[in-house]
Amino acid sequence: MMTTLDQRAGRLAALLCACALAGATTPAPASETESASTSFEYAFQNPDLPEEERVSDLISRMTLEEKIGALGGRAEVERLGVKGSPHIEGYHGVAQGGPSNWGRRNPTATTQFPQGYGLGATWDPELVRQVAAQEAQEARYLYQSAKYNRSGIIIRAPNADLARDPRWGRTEEVYGEDPFHVGTLATAFTRGLQGYHPRYWKAASLLKHFLANSNEDDRSSSSSNFDERLWREYYAKPFEMAVREGGSRAMMAAYNAVNGTPAHVHPMLREIVMDEWGLDGIICTDGGGLGLLVSAHRAFPDLPAAAAACIKAGINNFLDRYREPVTEALERGLITEADLDEALRGLFRVSIRLGLLDPPERVPWAAIGAPEDPEPWNQPETKAFVRKVTQQSIVLLKNSAGLLPLDRAKVDTIGVIGPLSNTVLLDWYSGTPPYTVSPREGIEDVANPAPFGSGHRVGVSWVGDMSDAAVQMARDRDVAVVCVGSHPEGNAGWGVVTSPSEGKEAVDRKAITLPPGQEEFVRRVIEANPNTVVVLIASFPVALPWAAEHATTIVHMTHNSQELGHALGDVLFGDAEPGGRLAQTWPRSLEQLPPMMDYDIRHGRTYMYFEGEPQYPFGHGLSYTTFAYANLATASPTVTPEGAVVASVDVTNTGERAGEDVVQLYVRYPESKVSRPLKQLRGFRRVHLEPGETKTVTLRLPASDLSYWDGEQKGWVVEPGPVELLVGRSSADADLTLRKTVTVNP
Repeated sequence: MMTTLDQRAGRLAALLCACALAGATTPAPASETESASTSFEYAFQNPDLPEEERVSDLISRMTLEEKIGALGGRAEVERLGVKGSPHIEGYHGVAQGGPSNWGRRNPTATTQFPQGYGLGATWDPELVRQVAAQEAQEARYLYQSAKYNRSGIIIRAPNADLARDPRWGRTEEVYGEDPFHVGTLATAFTRGLQGYHPRYWKAASLLKHFLANSNEDDRSSSSSNFDERLWREYYAKPFEMAVREGGSRAMMAAYNAVNGTPAHVHPMLREIVMDEWGLDGIICTDGGGLGLLVSAHRAFPDLPAAAAACIKAGINNFLDRYREPVTEALERGLITEADLDEALRGLFRVSIRLGLLDPPERVPWAAIGAPEDPEPWNQPETKAFVRKVTQQSIVLLKNSAGLLPLDRAKVDTIGVIGPLSNTVLLDWYSGTPPYTVSPREGIEDVANPAPFGSGHRVGVSWVGDMSDAAVQMARDRDVAVVCVGSHPEGNAGWGVVTSPSEGKEAVDRKAITLPPGQEEFVRRVIEANPNTVVVLIASFPVALPWAAEHATTIVHMTHNSQELGHALGDVLFGDAEPGGRLAQTWPRSLEQLPPMMDYDIRHGRTYMYFEGEPQYPFGHGLSYTTFAYANLATASPTVTPEGAVVASVDVTNTGERAGEDVVQLYVRYPESKVSRPLKQLRGFRRVHLEPGETKTVTLRLPASDLSYWDGEQKGWVVEPGPVELLVGRSSADADLTLRKTVTVNP
């Protein structure tokens, strides 16, 4: 039988009274430091005291009801003047609006960048850091501005999960399939959100979703199963990098189980994430995750038992209806008030690092949002930056006829056609952009840049569907640009999509081809006009059985950027270089993939273990110029387990245009005594080169990055013996370009 609200209130009041009589919630006496201070009423307000002393003082002054309340959406204590911050979404821009109406008020415009999958395609950690820094600036502005007074500065981003399977519905949120690549970008995003101030964060980075959360179907009860080596070397590695190297001190547990134990109560949270990696801040449930422990996983008989297990495991922040279960868990002795006190410490450590307990004059970010501050999303430099990021996320998949870049002087007419030609689609975690530029709008603007003058003009017309009229327009124009791809919301409501090719949160894809009718439409357009550019706007890898072979020109980009159209136009006309590179293997068909729930990637997943011929390999991307690699060298032919390999390679732009390339360093272990990947990415650098220019690119490879996890020794082992270095322009090209062997000495 359900407990009534009056019964709940009475029970909580009785518990509070009992604890008060026992002295558990009586405010602690003032410390000597506090009594000597005339500036602060309480010791926890004094920024000159040690962090742990401040946290202890604050918790000692809280009532039990306040302690339970602080475990929810924001850690605040109104009676003591402690302001908390809610969590907000922010994969690719602050989300205070958008299709899901984040913020639950009237939408507030914020800058919107390409989806995480597009940010991953930039292969540029510094660019990704700058994206996150802009996001943190806007979050602070909204949170502190008297005009808005909304949003928050604890941001649920980045998503450090790995795209192990192209069917995964949330592939759009992540940077790619490789742990080193994803970990490097997740670290950069974390640093961008939090900033480089030695004491105060601009915003807190809360990583999602720990761990091995890459299936949507049955995610509430499924288990991701794999061995300890894959746990350490693959699934957990990006999170570890973002915590250890990026400084993140917040994380969200995943819905799924890991090897049979729900992630919300898994020992890994306390034993590894907290005790080993040093995450001492927030570990929160996913939305509704507490209830799913009972209803879906059936791991506990009731919610109080589940809540107690969460707190014991390290969870200290509930995105769920948790007050009643936590209260009853205390009554039943499943947890103690001391357990709550220990849980609260992490929440208030984050608050202190955000400056929420400190005088504003001590916090360098506290002035953001002053009345004289302009809205950051409306500044010209912000719009230009979004355009640059979007340009760098675009991948040129194919250009076999040399159609691109288009020459304004030689093209009279362009037809922009297809279902995605006149729209910018947002996803579930998007905010509301201040404006959007669709493909046809962007191409129109870029084709005839102002001032127009009296010179040659390119006529741009469009049809936004797959009709016969669209095909006829393609036939009648010098060049056709056909825009096809996925719909990030599946073109339907929650948990529903309109075709097997669509995926999103709560829905995995059942097909990896284009949605029905789109590839046939592409075929008709190309047959009508061979000078056709296929623009694939998609959140996932897409198998193109006909187009990959017969289309001469294919470009890929992701959704969501407010500057999508301008960036596309810039690349099509050669005003910007298509320097993006794929961060996931694109298979030719479903037949090349293992079963969806097989989490052992050694069974043919990712470029590390895939032995077939993909449609496009990991790291693939073409350029409008050509590059030559030469002189792969190392500072020494040997390295110790404590040392580092310093590799260098000369990269020359051998074409007639400026361009950008991504130098990729892979390693192989030809004599390893344990099973190792076919190759592993261990370094990359995006580099700009003028025509004829040569740059020496140096990549540092710590020997620790060559290690494997030894389950018997419970530690990382740098194995003596030869290590082959492979340098190239993709994971496939690396086998064909430059090789060099170094030896790890014992």
